[in-house]
Amino acid sequence: MAIDIETKDCTALGDAELGELGDICADGPAKYDIGLLSKQRDEWVLITHARSGGALHGFSFCTLERIGGTPCVLIGMASIRRTAKRGETLKAIMGDQLRRAVLAFPDEDVLIGTRFADPSGFDAFTAYLKLNDIIPRPGFKPTGEDRAWGRRLAKRFGCDADYDDRTFVAKGTGSPACVLDHDSAKPEKIDAEVKKLFKDVKTAKGDSLVAFGWAMAEDLAKLA
Repeated sequence: MAIDIETKDCTALGDAELGELGDICADGPAKYDIGLLSKQRDEWVLITHARSGGALHGFSFCTLERIGGTPCVLIGMASIRRTAKRGETLKAIMGDQLRRAVLAFPDEDVLIGTRFADPSGFDAFTAYLKLNDIIPRPGFKPTGEDRAWGRRLAKRFGCDADYDDRTFVAKGTGSPACVLDHDSAKPEKIDAEVKKLFKDVKTAKGDSLVAFGWAMAEDLAKLA
């Protein structure tokens, strides 16, 4: 299945396209409504569409920016249609965002940050390019700098009101969290220790896990 990727400014996102995004979300557990999608259009810079045969198979709101001088790709609300080829869709979206990272931040390591509601989300960090120093991860005690990055990202994502910088869990308010909504095609292969990272994440309450990893300059250079 060939995946066609288009990334454009959110200001160019029309109401008809918002309706398409809503159809994608209806298939997933988050079930984002049009009102929330419209708000994301105002809050993010870029929107990436993944299509096959003209049909929308996934999308991602994102931005490339610097936080404290550090180059970052931040992924906000995203959703992948639940098809047999959803892994390819996720890979195509992540590939496009990584290629944009190397163009925007040549010769620099780039932080990739987002939020997840369940372990399947971590597929995004290995779908196209395996990220380095993924936080949080099993068997690793986060450093003070790791926790500081978690707090920075929670603030940037607007979920810092009830955020735990040791578990990286942001408690919700009862509304759906704006996460990277993906369902792994091979859930049986998800590491049990990764699943434990989500033991305190109550999706129904809008909880989420703030996560990030590093795309190294030498790896990104290969995508230029």
